[in-house]
Amino acid sequence: MRQFPHSNPTTPSARLVATAATLALVVLAGCASTAARDARETVMFEQPRSSLHRDGDDLLTAGLGLDGLRQMVPPAFADAAAPTAAELRRRALWSNWRGIADLGPAGGYGTLYGSVAAVPGREFSAYATVPGATHPHRVLAQVPDAFDAAKRCVVVTASSGSRGIYGSIAVAGAWGLPRGCAVAYTDKGAGSDYFDLDAGLGFGADGRVAARDAGDIAFAPDAAQGATGVAFKHAHSQDNPEADWGRHVKQAAEFALHALDEALPAQAPFTFDNTRVIAVGISNGGGAVLRAAELEGDWLDAVVAGEPNVYVDAPGARALYDYTTEAALLMPCALLAVDQLPQPPLLDQVRPLYAARCASLAAQGLLDGADTAAQAGQARERLADSGWTDEALRAGALSAGFDLWRAVAATYASAYGRYGVGEGPCGLSYAAQGSDFRPRAATAAERAAWWSDASGIPPGSGVGLVDVGLAPPDLAWTGLQCLRGLSTGQGPDADRVRAGIAATRAAPPRAGLPVVVVHGLDDGLIPVAFSSAPYVGHARAAGRDVRYWQVRNVQHFDGFLAFPDYGARYLPLLPYVYEALDRVDAHLDGAALPVDAVIEATPRGAAALGVSHLAMPR
Repeated sequence: MRQFPHSNPTTPSARLVATAATLALVVLAGCASTAARDARETVMFEQPRSSLHRDGDDLLTAGLGLDGLRQMVPPAFADAAAPTAAELRRRALWSNWRGIADLGPAGGYGTLYGSVAAVPGREFSAYATVPGATHPHRVLAQVPDAFDAAKRCVVVTASSGSRGIYGSIAVAGAWGLPRGCAVAYTDKGAGSDYFDLDAGLGFGADGRVAARDAGDIAFAPDAAQGATGVAFKHAHSQDNPEADWGRHVKQAAEFALHALDEALPAQAPFTFDNTRVIAVGISNGGGAVLRAAELEGDWLDAVVAGEPNVYVDAPGARALYDYTTEAALLMPCALLAVDQLPQPPLLDQVRPLYAARCASLAAQGLLDGADTAAQAGQARERLADSGWTDEALRAGALSAGFDLWRAVAATYASAYGRYGVGEGPCGLSYAAQGSDFRPRAATAAERAAWWSDASGIPPGSGVGLVDVGLAPPDLAWTGLQCLRGLSTGQGPDADRVRAGIAATRAAPPRAGLPVVVVHGLDDGLIPVAFSSAPYVGHARAAGRDVRYWQVRNVQHFDGFLAFPDYGARYLPLLPYVYEALDRVDAHLDGAALPVDAVIEATPRGAAALGVSHLAMPR
């Protein structure tokens, strides 16, 4: 078997084939283990790479440290149109830290909780493909120089949202690396591997722009001749990656074992039998690790899932697409009847748009109030009747104001229906856009930064959602009605999307596996009532011992606590995820699991975050 190259190759490399019985461990250690717990599958790892990160660079922040991560502008490229792999990595870490963590001076990161201390070490990366998929997902393993050989551990994680391979650095890397654990990542079939259809360019293994026919291209979609705009993996792979999230996570864990064999041959073999594996993720990453928890085989030792996007067949449970499209239609109107909304968005600025939505709903007979105020009250009642709490509605104002509901619905409709480029049923597509929002060709500099800067779902990084049905006064109304109809309507497209949604249902975790679920009770993007609560109930009905922390005054986005009003109202979720990791790690050493808790966290207002605000259960 070929070992990982020590340099960063620019030409295609042979496949790295790994099996439970034929690992290069025979060469590296002189023996192989066939222990019952070593549940490795045959996995093909393509385009393997490795790199060193020391002396002003590191695994956790690429040498930026807390001060560098706090900078309001991203690290610059020497040549904007042709950044180096090292520049792209540094900028990707900056982008993903800022997108996930509250790094503000009053937020307590790096002092009250969390770590950004430099962690030197080696990084390994490759592509892996789950059986039946046509496109790979990225896997990456970080092995710190201070890997704790006396307590072999791997923290495996999946990116939140649709982020790229570093999308969980602030979740898993910040906890695992300073403790001497290796950390394994997967982008779970999504990520920032955009493809410029106009130029015929995507991204290679090291994040640099690559031609369609490059041997190491990460994603090149099937597209008709003359297709224009931008394609991205989550929407256009035609794989419905969410259905395989659990397998993505397991393959990342397997890749970490191989990376450890390469990095530390004197200690090989690393197997699931002799290495502790803890899975952690938030949001979509939280859903991914819960899907991994249900897989057969004694390969995983514990799971911590924060604010998970998880869907089960149980009372109260709702699929993300169902409540997202409901919120996209009703919430703008309903928010006119909700007081004390957080800012931004500024209500005075969006009020005309929200009033237009009320009018559209009334014109379609979906509301019958005599005026905007009455219509808003009805919309709010409708959402309450379907399970939305006042807390979720208030925090959901951010998603409504920034048009996040529509962006999520458009991407997931394409993914669930396995639609290719130009095939979506609602006339939606993606392209670089100018200030007039008209599609245009991307510049070389814009394209070069997508891999490091993009969140995995447009709009953002200069790429926007193109809706041919936009028309005033309620601009997005026609497209949103179509997207909602794919959840509630009839016809082959609706059947196709609902079949994709059904394939994402989660099962209870494996019996005996320690699982802790942590969720903010003010979550306005993935409300507790539709996700964590029914998942925990479903798991317990199956006899599984799942522990559940519900945290008051915590919403979905720690990164948005940089807005003063959000920082004053809400607390970050990450301290509770780190604490849950501490508890399950201690449990694996013999301590008791944490008990269920409704945590009475209190807002910090204008003060700096303190221990008393967190009210951490003890």
